[in-house]
Amino acid sequence: MSMISETPYARLTPDLLLDAVGACGLWPDGRLLALNSYENRVWQVGLEEDAPVIAKFYRPNRWSDAAIIEEHTFAQELAAAELPVVVPLVFAGRTLLLHDGFRYALTPRRGGRAPALESPDQLQWLGRLIARMHVVGARQPFAQRGRLDRDTMVQQPMRAALASSLLPASLQPNYRAAALRLDAAIAARTQALGPLQQLRLHGDCHPGNVLWTDAGPHFVDFDDARSGPAVQDLWMLANDERAMQALLEGYQQFRDFDHAELALIPALRAMRQLHYAGWIAARWHDPAFPAAFPFAAEARWWEQHIADLHELADELE
Repeated sequence: MSMISETPYARLTPDLLLDAVGACGLWPDGRLLALNSYENRVWQVGLEEDAPVIAKFYRPNRWSDAAIIEEHTFAQELAAAELPVVVPLVFAGRTLLLHDGFRYALTPRRGGRAPALESPDQLQWLGRLIARMHVVGARQPFAQRGRLDRDTMVQQPMRAALASSLLPASLQPNYRAAALRLDAAIAARTQALGPLQQLRLHGDCHPGNVLWTDAGPHFVDFDDARSGPAVQDLWMLANDERAMQALLEGYQQFRDFDHAELALIPALRAMRQLHYAGWIAARWHDPAFPAAFPFAAEARWWEQHIADLHELADELE
């Protein structure tokens, strides 16, 4: 998570965006709708006499071309297994496109609403689909996209926060101590569990990336796909033990689940929370971030974050 000192999307004007879609042989009608995305830039683009498409412009320097293509290939593999996922459109044999220095992909628009996570039936349905996704994900490893580990989720974000002007100098020692303590607690928990099976994951399977229609759910946004334990794709959909039980009831209809992985959830939750602060710090030079996360410029937010890290370490220890 290297610091980005430039504004990577400053040149991404509406005209450039429309030209990029037009370069694929499509006919934009000028209607643009910016969708909620900070890491990348995502737009709904209206087309002449056709359904709109979603144009996703990848953040420079985050993923290699090979890693993005690997994400697309995984989504295509899941779709071939009849899983409800949104896959990139293919133009001249390619899904990763390039226009005026920007890498992008186009996908069909697939709407929907958030799942009802209080519904056992919907949770079981999601559990079945995630299990089927993991059956495909276990066939072979990712070669380019790395793993969900302490380096990417704790240590890199910690360095980004410490290098950022957002973190007040007076709080740096406290933050460092809290982050290192939490890192040690996460390491102890993962080592106590021993080796766990690693498989290709959605990686960011929270309710916003599962859209529900009258036909059922479908998964979107594989941008954070990595290798990791199966429980990573489950815990963000479970608000409590009863919800996790419903998810697993569905999951185990299609795939065995190692219940030892449940003990990893506090560590995964802690990693996500620490990563969140480091992600904001690393992206602060992008003008979208101060506008979206103004609280991160306040010392009291960092004070609370440090307290939260200690509380997470208490839970793990």
